[in-house]
Amino acid sequence: MNTDRRALLKTAAMAAAGSMVAGSTSLPVVHADQGVGDLPTGEGLEWNKAPCRFCGTGCHVQVGVEDGRVVAVAGDKAADVNKGLLCVKGYHVGGILYGKDRLTKPLLRKDGKLTEIEWDEAIETISQRIFDSPDTFAFYGSGQWTIPEGYAAQKFMKGGLGNNHIDPNARLCMASAVTGFLATYGVDEPAGCYQDLDECDVLITWGNNPAEMHPVLFSRVTDRRSRGENVRLIDIGTRRTRTTDAANDYLEMKPHGDVAISLGIMHLLVENDNYDKSFVEKHCSFRGAQAESPTLQGETISEDDFRKRIAKYTPEHVEELSGVPADKIRMLADLFGNHDIRITSLWCMGMNQHTMGTAINSLVHGVHLLSGHFGRPGDAPTSLTGQPSACGTVREVGTLAHALPGGRVVAKPEHREQSEGFWNVREGSISEVPGYHTVKMFEQFTKPTTEGGDITTMLVQVTNPGQTLPNLNELFNSKKDLKDKFLIVSDVYPTATTELADLILPAAMWVEKNGMFGNSERRTQQWFKMVDPPGEARDDTWMTIAIAHKLFEMGYEGMKDRDGEFIFAVKDEAGKEIPIWEFDHYYDTNVDKHLFEEYRQFTTMKHKNLAPYDVYVKARGLRWPVVEQDDGSWRETRFRFSGFDDPFVKAGQEFDFYHSSSNDGRAQIWFHEYQPPPEMPDEDYPMWLCTGRVLEHWHTGTMTRRVSQLSRAMPTAYVEMHMEDAQAANIRQGELVTIESRRGVCDLPVWIDGRGRPPRGTIFVPFFDETKLINNCTLEAHDPFSKQPDYKKCAVRVVKKVGGQS
Repeated sequence: MNTDRRALLKTAAMAAAGSMVAGSTSLPVVHADQGVGDLPTGEGLEWNKAPCRFCGTGCHVQVGVEDGRVVAVAGDKAADVNKGLLCVKGYHVGGILYGKDRLTKPLLRKDGKLTEIEWDEAIETISQRIFDSPDTFAFYGSGQWTIPEGYAAQKFMKGGLGNNHIDPNARLCMASAVTGFLATYGVDEPAGCYQDLDECDVLITWGNNPAEMHPVLFSRVTDRRSRGENVRLIDIGTRRTRTTDAANDYLEMKPHGDVAISLGIMHLLVENDNYDKSFVEKHCSFRGAQAESPTLQGETISEDDFRKRIAKYTPEHVEELSGVPADKIRMLADLFGNHDIRITSLWCMGMNQHTMGTAINSLVHGVHLLSGHFGRPGDAPTSLTGQPSACGTVREVGTLAHALPGGRVVAKPEHREQSEGFWNVREGSISEVPGYHTVKMFEQFTKPTTEGGDITTMLVQVTNPGQTLPNLNELFNSKKDLKDKFLIVSDVYPTATTELADLILPAAMWVEKNGMFGNSERRTQQWFKMVDPPGEARDDTWMTIAIAHKLFEMGYEGMKDRDGEFIFAVKDEAGKEIPIWEFDHYYDTNVDKHLFEEYRQFTTMKHKNLAPYDVYVKARGLRWPVVEQDDGSWRETRFRFSGFDDPFVKAGQEFDFYHSSSNDGRAQIWFHEYQPPPEMPDEDYPMWLCTGRVLEHWHTGTMTRRVSQLSRAMPTAYVEMHMEDAQAANIRQGELVTIESRRGVCDLPVWIDGRGRPPRGTIFVPFFDETKLINNCTLEAHDPFSKQPDYKKCAVRVVKKVGGQS
């Protein structure tokens, strides 16, 4: 192709954003309306599908590659999730690969300095530490792990090492949603899907901000309104956001007010005899927490007992607890009592990062069950996820300290036996004792060994705990002075976590490797490697397998299966083992496919059935359970537990909660008593602090802050304050202040009347900026069931810095 034609082709493909600058992380954008079938093509330019690398929505993009480099991205019109639309981060997702400071060589800290080493030395260093003390090793991952990455880590730890100290950063964001689903239905993940947003008459957002955090999903509702459809949006939150701007009703609550609101709705449904008696009688039981040693299963209570317990949550009492006017509680109850409309509830971190996270999740499910607003398109309680595979990798693969793949748990002998059989590892390989959850894991890692700190080596993949953990000074920064603790970090760029790393491993990212994700609506998505990673960056799955094989070579028995072979052995058609632990041979076969097909065996017990790998190659994702039809095709499920769509509902039944914790096909309507937040403002620390995200950046900003358009649009973190709070403290717009809590401090510029507007006595700070670590201030108090910390409410004071201008 001549130079002029190549330039013309690039101009067409990059029309929305102009040409690229060499070395820049700014990638061009191809408008979504060009679609899949009419994207620019030509010699050297190829398009292929992949899910977006960012949030749990699971948007699909078309990725344009030329000369071994991603040169453009387009919204994928063939994808049901986003129908060709992307958010501002999605349109620039290709740019995350090309930051100038990519990690390209393993780095080992020697005499206090990071020194380049070869991969062989890196793998041997890790393996020797594990071999010497396997019980004190911990593996920390995330909902950014691909399904094969998480599955390999899970098998390595629990099947190979017999060590359950593996947990993900999803413990910090999705654990309460998991326990809420389990407590209600006996199985995790939502029954509904994104189609509910197309069908609902009322959408209630419980303490979340989808206009910024899940904008593609939110656009489904705003698009319906633009077509003249009447969709009532009710925003329940602790501050006004862009979601509030689109709402018909805004209910401003006090921290923990959501618990009281849900109890108040159920009180009125019962008091007014306006609940769905038929649905409840046929399909539900009532549940309460035990007085002593409460469990996730709770205890059965009668409907009369439920009525008595909930009687005190009158609208007036709920107003006292929540700050929401009593007439608004009545309005919500009237809506839920109307069986002619369809109501969808959405929530995310506001309900999950909560010391009553399990309780509030269960209560909102209970509101929908009690009212009968469940199981029809548009009637659904739906938790959204923040990470691309928090569902697929963490919740389904079970990369949690207590879990095994496919909804199993290490505490049950039959689950351990099944898993050992699927893995072909020796009987008794899997320990029955749950490992440390995230907060406990880092407590033990940052505690001196002489004082009982029994985690001495930790491997961190695809996450940044040095920025995301609560109470960073206690749970992360204190590692700095512990000479016998060894931190290994696999990442793409330098981060707050690599600052304290003893060994850094350069990782491949997104389309630099094969992968599979599972999104918020049970949709499993696949993609192939499209470009090579820079330098010596390598796949995280390969790293795990290479460490495992080095241990195998060293004679570690757990890395041998029952036949004496390597637990990750992959053989060719002739039966010869492929040395996938050698990176030069890793892509001689599709390791993802081998791991996924092995993992599929686990998925049928909890009816999370998955199709064969090759089926996903041809699809834009499929929502499980996916079952084979008589003609050999594979059918996905949109609405779980509903007889019109779920293949596992018994014939003739309208609903069937087939994994009911009460073993009778019934869902549980819970009662939980309101409890105040764990830390309240006082004279010394008179303000509430809430943390969260912004539209332009994803989580800790490691990727998005290296995309110039996104970085320019939101260059720094800030603190939102109410005008009257700022005036009382003589603080002006843009001035620098110090946020102080009992745990630490953070300096930030002030933004008054900005994008979000907190009420008096409340401040909000996004956590994406590694130069302004607000998690120095947050507290590690967590939900007793999910072990998820509360990032949304702690007590702070705001101190003006003398002469402080940002």
